[in-house]
Amino acid sequence: QVHLVESGGDSVQAGGSLRLSCAASAHTNSSACMSWFRQAPGRVREGVATIYLSRGLVTYADSVKGRFTISGDVAKKSIYLQMDSLKPEDTAIYYCAADSRYAACLPPQREQDFQYWGQGTQVTVSS
Repeated sequence: QVHLVESGGDSVQAGGSLRLSCAASAHTNSSACMSWFRQAPGRVREGVATIYLSRGLVTYADSVKGRFTISGDVAKKSIYLQMDSLKPEDTAIYYCAADSRYAACLPPQREQDFQYWGQGTQVTVSS
């Protein structure tokens, strides 16, 4: 079992920045592929970014490319999401997810490919 704990959500104005963190409690091989999803009110959960920790391979949704940066620390079993140039449409609950399979990190990023999920952290961007 892998427990994921997110932190860093907050309320900011458009154009601002936030850094989300996600820490995994279990062995790294249980969370080889880690990712961020988000869910806005009334909308389906969507993929934001993935990282294959051992190789640092990353993918991004088109909507966040150039603004968000995913990174990871294998020793700390943690990943981060640096969010810059935030827009009101980035408002959502952000979830960290993990899976032991490399395939989960291959696009497209899909909810059903990830076995472990955190509780989420709220990001609110005001105009």
